[in-house]
Amino acid sequence: MAIRKSYLVPGAPALLLAGLLVVACGRKQEAPPPRPPVLVTTARAASQNVPLYLDEIGTCQALQSVLITPQVSGPVTAIHFQDGQEVRLGDPLYTIDPRPYAAAVQQAEARLSSDRATLAYNQAQLQRNENLVAGDFISAQDLENLKTTVAVNQAAVQADEAALATAKINLGYCQITAPIDGKTGAHQVDIGNVVTAYSNAALVSIQRMDPMYVDFIVAEVDLPRVREYFKHGTLKVKVSFPDDERKSRHGDLYFLDNVVRAGSGTVLLRAIMPNQDRLFWPGQFVKVQLVLTELPDAVLVPAGAVQIGHSGPYVFVVKPDLTVDLRLVTPGQRQGDLVVLAHGVAAGETVVLDGQLMLSPGAQVRVVTPPAATPASAAGADPAAPAPTPAARPTDAGAQP
Repeated sequence: MAIRKSYLVPGAPALLLAGLLVVACGRKQEAPPPRPPVLVTTARAASQNVPLYLDEIGTCQALQSVLITPQVSGPVTAIHFQDGQEVRLGDPLYTIDPRPYAAAVQQAEARLSSDRATLAYNQAQLQRNENLVAGDFISAQDLENLKTTVAVNQAAVQADEAALATAKINLGYCQITAPIDGKTGAHQVDIGNVVTAYSNAALVSIQRMDPMYVDFIVAEVDLPRVREYFKHGTLKVKVSFPDDERKSRHGDLYFLDNVVRAGSGTVLLRAIMPNQDRLFWPGQFVKVQLVLTELPDAVLVPAGAVQIGHSGPYVFVVKPDLTVDLRLVTPGQRQGDLVVLAHGVAAGETVVLDGQLMLSPGAQVRVVTPPAATPASAAGADPAAPAPTPAARPTDAGAQP
């Protein structure tokens, strides 16, 4: 049986590969279509002086608060104010029956007149007897007795004068007047009720509404900064309603407490502000913005331009050739709808506001106008927002928000 042998021709694989390449090169290669530009909206980074601040929650407190209590006893005969009325210093509030106290004044006046007459008589007697003692017409002992009697009469007159003054004071207490300017609360005692002197039961309260204190606290970690800025001058505060920052007042930091509260690690601060229109009321919770200083020429961009990635916060910057560059940034405090960037973007550069999900460094973009541009999103917008509303606790303009 014959065995068939096969032989490999030298160079055959190389010839086969060359043939395949010739066939491939003969075909027309098609290039991938170019990627279309990504549609984005943009805003221009602006530069402006902005405040460095702390945001806290505070409570309004009356500048003066007085509980009116009776200083004499007796029935109430008149009420001279309406509940909630604005009163001035010295305005009448209550009248307590003055008749017993008027009688006490008359009695004290009569006793004083009697003792003054007795004193005058004994002084005359002493003066006559002093001229007689030289001729031994009266003994020295009798003269000393007369001097003692005059001294006793003088002391009695002084006591009567003090009693008369006390009686007049008590009579004056029958007319209760406002000790301060302020707004009254509801009256607590009606006409005909008998009140007791120096009792704990108040007749009415008065709160001074203008100006007004605002008490708030700051964390212990913020105390060094507050003290540092406070010693260089008065710090400004902005007080507003938590749900409506358009209604606000500006005031000054008035007081910094001398102790850190051990239980909470906080420090009490007090501001004072005008309140002529009675916008704020005692006991009301308010939002307090304590301005520590001003950051000059801060760079601001809309908060929506800042994205968070694996390497931290970043923004896309549109270059003149309509390609984008990814910049790592350090956001600072919010200023309304804007945010301060400590570094990464220069004033005047254009940042991407919407469309970041489709972007990568070097991508081509086409800028479109949003349907309803807002001041915070329009290119070249004024970065001055009406009122800062930080999303989190404010930090220095270089801290992560």
